[in-house]
Amino acid sequence: MKFVDEAPISVHAGKGGNGCLSFRREKYIERGGPDGGDGGDGGSVFLEADENLNTLIDYRYTRSYRAENGEGGKGRNCTGAKGADLVLPVPVGTSVIDLDTEEVIGDLTEHGQRLLVAQGGFHGLGNTRYKSSVNRAPRQTSPGSEGQSKNLKLEMKVLADVGMLGLPNAGKSTFIRAVSAAQPKVADYPFTTLVPSLGVVKVEKYRSFVVADIPGLIEGASEGAGLGIRFLKHLTRCRVLAHLVDVCPIDGSDPAENAASIVRELESFSATLAQRERWLILNKTDLLDDAALEEVKARIVERLNWQGKVYCISAIAKVNTEALCGDLLTYLEACWEEEKENPEAAEAEQTMQAQMQREARERIDALREAKKAKRDQQDDDDDDDDYDVEVEYVH
Repeated sequence: MKFVDEAPISVHAGKGGNGCLSFRREKYIERGGPDGGDGGDGGSVFLEADENLNTLIDYRYTRSYRAENGEGGKGRNCTGAKGADLVLPVPVGTSVIDLDTEEVIGDLTEHGQRLLVAQGGFHGLGNTRYKSSVNRAPRQTSPGSEGQSKNLKLEMKVLADVGMLGLPNAGKSTFIRAVSAAQPKVADYPFTTLVPSLGVVKVEKYRSFVVADIPGLIEGASEGAGLGIRFLKHLTRCRVLAHLVDVCPIDGSDPAENAASIVRELESFSATLAQRERWLILNKTDLLDDAALEEVKARIVERLNWQGKVYCISAIAKVNTEALCGDLLTYLEACWEEEKENPEAAEAEQTMQAQMQREARERIDALREAKKAKRDQQDDDDDDDDYDVEVEYVH
């Protein structure tokens, strides 16, 4: 199934049913009076998080969704039927943005969570409602109100605790295969990972966390090189970024410069995301002897001005991966416990995630606009060239 993590849609709630103008007319009953019933409410539009979905592909081709209108009222004080609500399933981790106001309406982060995105119209009143001691035969009714219509943008971000960050072929997919049951594609060429993938790392019984692998970054990704930066937004929900560095690149490049290039791309994408807790992990250490590894490690630490701990692992040989996962889970559990006991910490975390997602959205939109402007400029240049061509007719 094709991985689609963004989709613009329009939703239209149902119109409320009109009130009925009716009078009771029965044999042997004089002056029966008004008996017009109210209309029914229009159906509303909801989004519901569904853990069985992992893509927005269904919304790529069908863009408009409409809930049912409420029925009009009827005589004999019969109320019109309410319009059925429309419930649209979306993957867990979907953000909903109003395209007209650019307001984030809400996030769906738990299975079964519902979000009202368009309120149905309210019912109109029948003439029975206007009956009084001085107005015994009212002919007033009210129409049902229109339901809300909104243009929305759905953005899916994978829900993971740890996000893998690094160049193509740094060993991110191999690491996930080594520590979880996930089986992402692994090959000896760049960009084997084309879409984000998730793995559940079970450290011991009832203790686990989720790790996400996104397509690798290359120098210039913030300007659209390689697969670009559009998948970086999936890291905005992660509590820890695991920066994986290949200490023995097959292309002979400098590991220290490779690590620095990832940091530059991260800072260019989102200043807030760049300040996120980040762990430095040196991979493929089994390819170097101890002396060479220490030399590479020292260069990387100096180049990044790194102050924290450095993990040296071999994902394919599963060297030190268990210890790394244990430390990651211990850190995550401390974060979860702090948020549980301190509401201010939980609120600060939500604020930080919202800021990262806002910066990510702005950066991706700016990159798209720049690409569009470049394409338009190229088209204009091509058109101009057509007029500059001299045509020589040979007889």
